[in-house]
Amino acid sequence: MSSSDEQNMTIPTYDDVLIAHERIKPYIHETPVLTSRFLNELTGAELFFKCENLQKAGAFKVRGASNAVFGLSEEEAKIGVATHSSGNHALSLSYAAGQRGIPVTVVMPRTAPQAKKDAVIGYGGTIVECEPSTSSREAVFADVVAESGADFVHPYNDPRVIAGQATCSKELLSQVENLDAVVAPIGGGGMISGTCLTISNIAPEVKIYAAEPLNADDAARSFRAGHIIADDAPDTVADGLKVPLKDLTWHFVSNHVTDIFTATEDEIIDAMKLIWKRMKIVMEPSSAVPLAVILKNPEVFKGKRIGVIITGGNVDLDKLPWLNNK
Repeated sequence: MSSSDEQNMTIPTYDDVLIAHERIKPYIHETPVLTSRFLNELTGAELFFKCENLQKAGAFKVRGASNAVFGLSEEEAKIGVATHSSGNHALSLSYAAGQRGIPVTVVMPRTAPQAKKDAVIGYGGTIVECEPSTSSREAVFADVVAESGADFVHPYNDPRVIAGQATCSKELLSQVENLDAVVAPIGGGGMISGTCLTISNIAPEVKIYAAEPLNADDAARSFRAGHIIADDAPDTVADGLKVPLKDLTWHFVSNHVTDIFTATEDEIIDAMKLIWKRMKIVMEPSSAVPLAVILKNPEVFKGKRIGVIITGGNVDLDKLPWLNNK
């Protein structure tokens, strides 16, 4: 990315994170950090799980969505908000818009989990369906915005959203001292960008690792190549991690991430099942990718204190991945 491209972007600052945290506090939980002696022994590391699966609307994305919605002027809010999302951002924006009492329209892939569609409708959102590809999603969404004039709250490539997501690692650092690293999933890069924004400002010695499905490894390939490589329609059980990086999230990833590790579908499912079984918490496949890469790369994490962000818990209980696996 050239310096002129960066000058054209609005890059959020840590001051924006502090403002966001005050703005959204009435609408979010400060989620707990849980530990597991079994998983510590298995990995050889001390793992601290930041449980955003217990967040309002069941995912970290309510942080960024709430920051965007409650940052609108009264005039802007009347017109409402709109987005495209495979699920968690859709239902989080619907939750936030419902809290403010404004209209929200969401473009979702027809293949998105029914549990996430039901949640959007339950929060008062209107769904417009598209085909399960980035190109279809963006084309259908362009028509929606042209018709309504609603404020576009991008799922991740939006400075308001990234500043909101950054409040998650801000809480984590206040809850757990002396972390060596934080591991978070990466799809479009909203959570990892927020993590970079916070950690680079208040704990720059803490390493940041991103965890990605091998079946949707465009961020890992981008990281190695030094420029964005975007896949249009990857197929992975981690449905929240199918979208590509954009210019704003690439800014944070390319400047602050130490490395990006990948995990296979079986490794993701095994890690998800392990967390359900040992920690007794409901989390979705995307949230299992960090544990999967920690288990896969013991030499990187052994003996370290690691923050692990469990990003969401909105899973379709009738379609748990291990029910059809092996």
